[in-house]
Amino acid sequence: MPRQAHFGLRPARVMWIAAAAALIGSGATAVRRPPVVPVQTHPRARDLATGKILVARRSLVDPNFAETVILLVQHDDDGTAGLILNRQTKIPLSKLSPDMDSAKGRTDRLYHGGPVEPAGLMALLRSRTKPEDAKPVMEDVFIVSSKAALEKTVASGAAASTFRIYLGYAGWGAGQLAWELKMDAWDVLPANPAIVFDPHPETLWPRLAEEESMQLVFWNPGYRSGAACCRMYSSTRSAPGPM
Repeated sequence: MPRQAHFGLRPARVMWIAAAAALIGSGATAVRRPPVVPVQTHPRARDLATGKILVARRSLVDPNFAETVILLVQHDDDGTAGLILNRQTKIPLSKLSPDMDSAKGRTDRLYHGGPVEPAGLMALLRSRTKPEDAKPVMEDVFIVSSKAALEKTVASGAAASTFRIYLGYAGWGAGQLAWELKMDAWDVLPANPAIVFDPHPETLWPRLAEEESMQLVFWNPGYRSGAACCRMYSSTRSAPGPM
């Protein structure tokens, strides 16, 4: 069922021109690639934090979250909120709003961030400096949730490789996600901007998932975030750095 939580960041609301049916179910079909093995095989509640990345296990069959990769953008005593990273829609940014001139001609596509408030908009931006009205999620990655900040970022010409807009979000009440970890629904990866802005979101989940469960093989401390992650992780092409 859709996860709901009291989310401190309120999604922006912009008039957009696309039917909800075009949004739901537009996630690309996963393509089998060599799996990635994270550093953590038995995630616990204390492993959860803003910036961490959830990878759905194959046992998770809820259609809202099966085969998803989710970035946690807020985690506290009141609950957890996240954005699905690998469900790209067919809706181009140019269809976001008829009044947003800066979006005209933009072909990069919007993402389905989750089942909660699907008409709300939030964005992730990779930047070396903190943008105005944005909140940090991890090193060099910020969440933009106000309408003014969203329009300003689009107007700045931020590229799809460092800027993505999400419709809706995933939310969990206090203790709900911890319970799902006990049920072996998720694996938890360290913060990693390269995963957030992976250039091939349609194959992100199969590259991060293993056949039944994820097991530690070896570490790769080379990521800029400073957190060891997955040696086998590869986006086929190198992900660009922050602006």
